[in-house]
Amino acid sequence: MIRVLIAEDLHMLRKALVALIELEDDIAVVAELSNGSDIVSRAKSERPDVAVLDIDLPGTDGITAAGELHTAVPGCRTLILTSLGRPGNLRRAVAAHASGFLLKDTEPDRLIAAIRSVAAGERVVDPSLALAALEPEATTLTGRELEVLRLAAQGEEARQIAARLFLSAGTVRNYLTAACSKLNARNRVDAIRIARETGWL
Repeated sequence: MIRVLIAEDLHMLRKALVALIELEDDIAVVAELSNGSDIVSRAKSERPDVAVLDIDLPGTDGITAAGELHTAVPGCRTLILTSLGRPGNLRRAVAAHASGFLLKDTEPDRLIAAIRSVAAGERVVDPSLALAALEPEATTLTGRELEVLRLAAQGEEARQIAARLFLSAGTVRNYLTAACSKLNARNRVDAIRIARETGWL
């Protein structure tokens, strides 16, 4: 019997996934969670074979949890199931030792097959996303905007960045604002996250 943990914060979708999986004779859901911060502790107690994780979870995100599971519960393999199908997310998931990466619009039969494959030690990746991940995404940011964002990601404030790059603090803030605008980011932290996910930082 393949034991599965599911972490998905949308209640209706989580229940649908549980119902789908429970139709299979050889797969059982042993835990269902809505918060990423509970994943490792539940996995330690329930010892699932496969954790099906959304990326965008409250608390700990699914990719970070996948990396933590790899260390804390090495017998549990992870399958990322997400609507955030960016190549950068796939790269992060692979780096976090996830065994699978599928989009939420995947056919139900394909998801079930993926759970079995991951449990058997295989890797499963959405083919179109795998191809896209091989190509580095062209950055929409200028070299200077990336440089400023990289220093901001290291925790430096506008005044420190300005001194390092021989710019005024106002110019640095302008570069950060431009980067946020181009990335459709809510703020500097969001811009750094997006740039990391796309592999630019």
